[in-house]
Amino acid sequence: MHPKASGAGKEGKGPAPDAPDTAEVLLVDLLSNTADLVSFYDRDFRLTRYATRLKSVYGGVVASGAAIWEIYPTFLLARYRDEFLRVFQGGSPTSIDLPPSPGEAPRSVFVFSTANGVGIIESRGPGGRSAAEEQEHVILLHQATHDVLTGLQNRRRFGERLQQVLAAIGGPKPKAALLQIDLDDFKAVNDTLGHGAGDTLLQLAAGRIRDALQEGESAYRYAGDEFAVIQVGKEQPAAAERLAGSLVEAFKQPFVINDITVFVGSSIGIAFAPEHGTDGEQLMKAADIALYAAKTDGRGCARIFNRAMLLLLEHRENLRRSLRTALERGELYLNYQPLIRPPSSVIGFEALLRWRHPEIGIIPPSVFIPIAEADGLMDEIGRWVLEEACRQALTWPSSLTIAVNLSPAQFLSGSLTDTVAQIIDEVGIRADRLELEITETVLLEKTVDNIDTLNTLNVLGIRISLDDFGTYYSSLSYLKNFPFDTLKIDQYFITDLDTDSKGQTIVRSIINLAHGLGMSVTAEGVETWAQARWLIKENCDCLQGNFLGRPLEIEEIGDFINRPALTVGRAMEQTKGAG
Repeated sequence: MHPKASGAGKEGKGPAPDAPDTAEVLLVDLLSNTADLVSFYDRDFRLTRYATRLKSVYGGVVASGAAIWEIYPTFLLARYRDEFLRVFQGGSPTSIDLPPSPGEAPRSVFVFSTANGVGIIESRGPGGRSAAEEQEHVILLHQATHDVLTGLQNRRRFGERLQQVLAAIGGPKPKAALLQIDLDDFKAVNDTLGHGAGDTLLQLAAGRIRDALQEGESAYRYAGDEFAVIQVGKEQPAAAERLAGSLVEAFKQPFVINDITVFVGSSIGIAFAPEHGTDGEQLMKAADIALYAAKTDGRGCARIFNRAMLLLLEHRENLRRSLRTALERGELYLNYQPLIRPPSSVIGFEALLRWRHPEIGIIPPSVFIPIAEADGLMDEIGRWVLEEACRQALTWPSSLTIAVNLSPAQFLSGSLTDTVAQIIDEVGIRADRLELEITETVLLEKTVDNIDTLNTLNVLGIRISLDDFGTYYSSLSYLKNFPFDTLKIDQYFITDLDTDSKGQTIVRSIINLAHGLGMSVTAEGVETWAQARWLIKENCDCLQGNFLGRPLEIEEIGDFINRPALTVGRAMEQTKGAG
């Protein structure tokens, strides 16, 4: 069921590192045992990884973070510096003969660029490796530490670097930051444009992340459309907030793939060490929880981890477990909100799903419906709501209709028409008393199949309502391709209807459009006499809202049907008086 305004992840990815892959084992073995002097440097020319033998040759100057000039001062000389910088800036690999020192064998270095800096393999003495052999070593080293698609450092390198950073910090003040970055709506691009376009998008996204980096920041492709940045040597939280803001803004610009413009934003979770974790698993969990908060807060934003997020996540997990048994325990129930046709006729009710938790109390549909959809529970819950609403409607006068909302997850299940037909037959309710409400989000995917489903339901005699019209895409092609029986105007346009001239123009246009297409119009969220009066004067067919009738328990419906509709009547009287 779709959560109604009148009443109504992303999960953690699991930070545990996977088993060392073959390439990582080969790299570790190579750096530990190779006779070559292998070293890697970041874009700040700082040493990041090196062969064990390099330290035995150059001594204490070799340490993580050491400048390349400290190990190879020759690169400060113009003739060597220019060639080195050419490779560093993305040029092809090259061999450089270094000037020999007195009494030493000839030296040469094979220099190659990497995604985040440069690598060097030094050879000493005559008969060094051929260029082809050196290139083979370069490929092995690069593949072991970098993602093939994007060129960013890979997950294994991320885990190693994170542990290095955490081992080097201490004290209560944050000295390092971890940013977990997830692309918003990447799946939609991948599904609609194909995996080739998805790969291109990941490459472009990696480029935007790389372009935003400054000194002391390194980027990694963690998995799929998930990236990470490790920040060290910065004033926190200002530096992390600055970088996150830059990334969010960078991803607001469109991507162009095969001449098609696509928009993919970024959501970011931030955690600090040692404040939020002293080991990799703790820090990754904190950043992931913050990322989840960014996703649930609307995406396209960044959030810093705090303990309240953890409590909310734990609370959500408890709700998830409880929801799986809520139906069989009888905790789910329905309220019914009246649908009023001016001047004062009750023409039916809309079923609103509710959950009364035995410990927490009433839980809003806006909280538990997304959980049910994510966990695949909507088919079972939706069938119960439809059957329960139809059975209870049989106890009302036969002229009254029952409206039931369908969630996108329920609509796309593939078995909706069979389920509806079976329930109508088992319950014995007339098909024309049932109105199914859908939102435009249902029609965004598999359009042909969805229209076929709507047509089948229409053939059964069931009325179809397009709910929350005006708040999503409002494509007129929907109205052309399928003749909906009713358009429901979202309460967003009704709230200040009596004072907002733009809102009045929009609502008036929707009413005229619907009537021109042979559809009726229902206005949701009518809360005041002024709103009701304006809508009635504009010939709105049906009104719904607390001013006309609040959601009712099933036991209250009989009294409501039988009593005079005083509220509506008074509204009508004042409307006539004003005219």
